[in-house]
Amino acid sequence: MSKMSEISLCIEELRTAAAAIISVADWLAEQFSESEMEELPTPPKPALTLEQVRATLATKSRAGHAAEIRTLLQKYGAEKLSQIDPVNYEALMRDAEVLDDAT
Repeated sequence: MSKMSEISLCIEELRTAAAAIISVADWLAEQFSESEMEELPTPPKPALTLEQVRATLATKSRAGHAAEIRTLLQKYGAEKLSQIDPVNYEALMRDAEVLDDAT
């Protein structure tokens, strides 16, 4: 068998395999429609810990944002991080993210 014949045979086998994969994908899509997939519960996002927040704020503080960090703590009614209600950790982290490290 010539090289061209071998290559043509390989190409045809690849096309056949691709068609089979598409067929299986279509069947799976029919079996598990989007509406059924949407019903699957999304795992809850793990809550931030005091240590995670402290590490982020310490990094920002070392980058020259100590005054801004103090202002953020006051925004959430505290003088120090340990006084912040854990419910506010997400919001505090979002506020701290906007402080850029290039100062």
